[in-house]
Amino acid sequence: MGAKTEQDLQRKRAVRAWVVYDWANSAYFTTMVAAVLPIFFVSVPGAHLGDDAVSYWGFTQSAAMFILVLLSPVLGAVADVSGSKKKLLVLFMGIGVLSTALFALVGEGQIWFAVALTLLGVVGSSGANNFYDALLPSVAAPHEQDRISARGYAYGYLGGGLLLAVNLLMIQKPEWFGVDSLGGTRLAFLSVALWWLVFSVPLLRHVPEPRPANSVSAGESVRLAFVRLGETMRRVRHYPELLKYLIGFWLFSDGIGTIIRMATVYGESIGIGQTHLIAALLITQFVGFPCSLLFGKLAGRFGAKTSLQISLAIYVLITVLGFFMTSALHFYLLAVMVGFVQGGSQALARSLYIRLIPVGREAEFFGFMSVWNKFAGIVGPAVFGFVNLYATSRFGILALVFFFVSGMVLLGL
Repeated sequence: MGAKTEQDLQRKRAVRAWVVYDWANSAYFTTMVAAVLPIFFVSVPGAHLGDDAVSYWGFTQSAAMFILVLLSPVLGAVADVSGSKKKLLVLFMGIGVLSTALFALVGEGQIWFAVALTLLGVVGSSGANNFYDALLPSVAAPHEQDRISARGYAYGYLGGGLLLAVNLLMIQKPEWFGVDSLGGTRLAFLSVALWWLVFSVPLLRHVPEPRPANSVSAGESVRLAFVRLGETMRRVRHYPELLKYLIGFWLFSDGIGTIIRMATVYGESIGIGQTHLIAALLITQFVGFPCSLLFGKLAGRFGAKTSLQISLAIYVLITVLGFFMTSALHFYLLAVMVGFVQGGSQALARSLYIRLIPVGREAEFFGFMSVWNKFAGIVGPAVFGFVNLYATSRFGILALVFFFVSGMVLLGL
């Protein structure tokens, strides 16, 4: 009885430790991808570029996602055979943490230093997440995995939002922390690196390292991963409804990702202050969590496809209103609207995909979706960047209407 009780305690400790890593890692995505870093990128290292700095940010985001498309099958294969998921998680996390901390040293005009650190940060954080996800089966039985995964998602929302609130205070009241105004932003970068590192410790201490799934070499596993990816792509052609959905998903998901990555640099380019931009995104974080649950109820009443189309219609409205945005109040209102649909649209997109994939091939098609999902982040930021170069950022945000309307049309066919 005592041994069983000890095992239960270890399992619960492992679950808590796994969940807390989402709390740790989400700080990178809220502060460094969505809120603080985009504004710093265009106003400090990109200061000499003028309005073109917005395009550099968009191109950098597209490049990072392209690198992840190439790496994802490799990382997935290594996760399956290495028997060292935690060591590899530490490696990629270390890359992400170090690149985040080094942003505190980036000075005015050092655009290529900033580009390199951004690429390393995105690759490090997403690479670490690959191995983090692969550790879930070692802490939870199959019937528990959905619940524990959702719990990690919720902790991520709360952790990322909490540190973003502290970061906003650092930027708005830098004298409280003994630094100047720019020093507050640099301190925010250091806080993200420290937060990520410290709250990763429970996972490293308490989550067990699973045994390798098979005995093939890492090199052979990588080769097989690309072979399986090619086979799945060929197999998709035999499921027309699934193929149509994947193209629609690529379009509207790219639009959603572009709004997340480009919202603050767009707001900064039209003269909205940094404090307002970050505060508005903080509101998005906390509105997003309950509204994700609300969309789950809407799906139960009207169906997942109809509810998803409603969320995409709201995104169309957001992009059109964004074109005419002129004040901080407008940005706050749009942030609330984004928070209303962001989590719900992503959750419904996943549940629709589950219904379309062939029975018995769930793992194969979810592996394919992991790569496809990253591919969906390449085009939107690049389109925004090119339109900004040859017109203005207002037309860049308006161009996203195409992504959402096209996605809605394909869903309705």
